[in-house]
Amino acid sequence: MNIKEAYKITGVSSSTIRYYEKEGLIPYISRDKNGVRDIDEHMIRRIKFIKTMRLAGMTIEALKKIY
Repeated sequence: MNIKEAYKITGVSSSTIRYYEKEGLIPYISRDKNGVRDIDEHMIRRIKFIKTMRLAGMTIEALKKIY
């Protein structure tokens, strides 16, 4: 699925998903032949986990230690 579909499922904005990728909280997201991010179910679960931990007050730095 693309990043827009991932946003609809997770409620995490596309810019935040890109930020998580840049910061190493989620692994590099592969892209299709057109350069569109191709996000799978494993990545969706990870984004949801990060969202939950951020809502609980966990910092980006603390999350980096987990991943």
